[in-house]
Amino acid sequence: MNIVVCIKQVPDTKGGVKFNPDGTLDRASMLAIMNPDDKAGLEAALRIKDETGAKVTVLTMGLPKADAILREAMAMGADDAVLVTDRVLGGADTWATSTTIAGALRNLDYDLIITGRQAIDGDTAQVGPQIAVHLGLPVISYAEDIKVEGDSVVVKRQYEDRYHVVKAKMPCLITALSELNEPRYMTPGGIFDAFDKEVTVWGRADLKDVDDSDLGLKGSPTKIAKASDKVPKGAGEKVNLDPTESVNYLMEKFKEKHII
Repeated sequence: MNIVVCIKQVPDTKGGVKFNPDGTLDRASMLAIMNPDDKAGLEAALRIKDETGAKVTVLTMGLPKADAILREAMAMGADDAVLVTDRVLGGADTWATSTTIAGALRNLDYDLIITGRQAIDGDTAQVGPQIAVHLGLPVISYAEDIKVEGDSVVVKRQYEDRYHVVKAKMPCLITALSELNEPRYMTPGGIFDAFDKEVTVWGRADLKDVDDSDLGLKGSPTKIAKASDKVPKGAGEKVNLDPTESVNYLMEKFKEKHII
């Protein structure tokens, strides 16, 4: 059984975000982590590997420094890693990203593809289902639990105030929630092994059945009108009153705001 997990290097938003003049994220200047939903998807794949002996390949599209999360994934237990990187792919929206990743996946053997539900730098939840559409695969989104039964997967799918249990034959694509599981830590031995392994690097020329018009910033139908960092909060109104006056002052403010 072959499982491909699509992971993404996203900005560590605790350190703030920066933007390029065209409104896209300046990823090169920011600290980065593995996207939480993707990490849960990776853990799900590794648990299936533990049970069935499946082969797990991780794939990402990004800057050359995204090599770091691929090695993190291999240190956790993934077998192989693929980095798709090329200047012409920069600035991609969800459509161009999913087109690129689907073009790379056509080079791989897979029974199951797992992606995160969404990335914390975009929150669109579009790329996983779009990849499935490009590849003509059934998709099960918002996975809370994944089990393999023969040539099928059984997925507990989050749905508002309840859940669905969905069964699908492989090959198929699943998008994982961060609540799916608690990802394992890298092991010291795994870290050493990860840095002994080679990461496969592909560029535009390695993508199958994709048009240049659907790639990168030029191939992205989404156009950014405006982008900005967090707007800092003002100092607010400061008053110096005795306890009784403070209570009266707060009560009046609560009434003004219709809180009480």
